[in-house]
Amino acid sequence: MCAQKTQDLEVKIFPPQSLGSFEMGRNDVNVICTYGKIAVWFGRKVPDYIIAQVLLGISKVDPSTVHEFEIICDFDDITEYESKGYTLVSYGKTSGGYRVNYSIPFSSKKALFHLSKFIVEELRRGDVRKDFYWNGSDCDIQRLYQEFRSNIESWELKAINYKTEPQSSR
Repeated sequence: MCAQKTQDLEVKIFPPQSLGSFEMGRNDVNVICTYGKIAVWFGRKVPDYIIAQVLLGISKVDPSTVHEFEIICDFDDITEYESKGYTLVSYGKTSGGYRVNYSIPFSSKKALFHLSKFIVEELRRGDVRKDFYWNGSDCDIQRLYQEFRSNIESWELKAINYKTEPQSSR
């Protein structure tokens, strides 16, 4: 059981069955949490400070969270991304440069700052979807909801889905 229970969430989050997904947000940002992933949709008109609050909130609840992305760039640009706090995972020569995979650690405020700038740039072209990988439990999901609800105006619970146990065959 979680040490941080609130009465309005206790019944919703802690039934006998396992949590499948937990959806929360507001009209310009939506977050769906599962045990392995946090899927975030940022609407085109979301203010930049809300993007920062979402990233920092996730970092506060689970600093081991990461975002993975791939880019094709010149060899000299590889170290530029590393200087932003991104962790180089792999790279290889391809047509047009180098295909590079990075992991962005949520334990690095510098990396989160650059990720938020990148998201703001992407929003100029339309809505943005990002997946963040974590080891969240029911308690972590509840803590994340409380973190957002306390720090982001108009934050609300949207949906809770529970895992259905498969029927055993006789």
